[in-house]
Amino acid sequence: MSVMWTVKVVGLGVVAFSLSVELLWRLLRRLKPPKTLNEVLFFPSEVACMEHIFSPASPNSCCCPLPHGVETSFTRLLRFILSASSSLDLCLFSFSNMDLCRAVLYLYRRKITVRVLVDKEYSVITGSQVGALRKAGICVRNVGRYVHMHHKFALVDGRRLITGSLNWTLAAVQCNSENVLVTEEPRLVQPFVGEFCRLWAANDPSQNGPFSDQNVAHN
Repeated sequence: MSVMWTVKVVGLGVVAFSLSVELLWRLLRRLKPPKTLNEVLFFPSEVACMEHIFSPASPNSCCCPLPHGVETSFTRLLRFILSASSSLDLCLFSFSNMDLCRAVLYLYRRKITVRVLVDKEYSVITGSQVGALRKAGICVRNVGRYVHMHHKFALVDGRRLITGSLNWTLAAVQCNSENVLVTEEPRLVQPFVGEFCRLWAANDPSQNGPFSDQNVAHN
């Protein structure tokens, strides 16, 4: 009888120990801070087909001569932009890259809130995609109080920052030596959120007249 009792006690002890270890492991996992996204992209990017980014369900649908299914700095940038689930705020000096414009329009058609701040002078240069954004109904505000509004950053869902030397142009992506930092570090993201909100309010066309865009629809 004592042997059986000892076996039972040992068995219960083993079970209790196993449960304790599992609970401790789960607790440590919860207490461990989540890994924060920090990534650096360098350009120029390899020229490749982008159709698999916009049509992931049909990756082989394009017959163009460019390399297909290649992961490049530019595809990474597009994926970060297209990851938006609620909002995309853009503050750009120059915007003429058609694939980046396509990504922004794609998000807008999915009911993602899109706001765009652009340099007043560069918004109307040949090749600018700003007109296409306005035509689609996206609210664009010009910043014309400075020699140039030289920012180049995007905010994805207000928590992911994309910034660096890269202008949103074909030449910058394919020809120039450029850099882009992608981060979710709150101490870095929040100042850019504040700067965007400041510029957005300061260039409200209903309040500031000639310095801002006159397209006030879709605010």
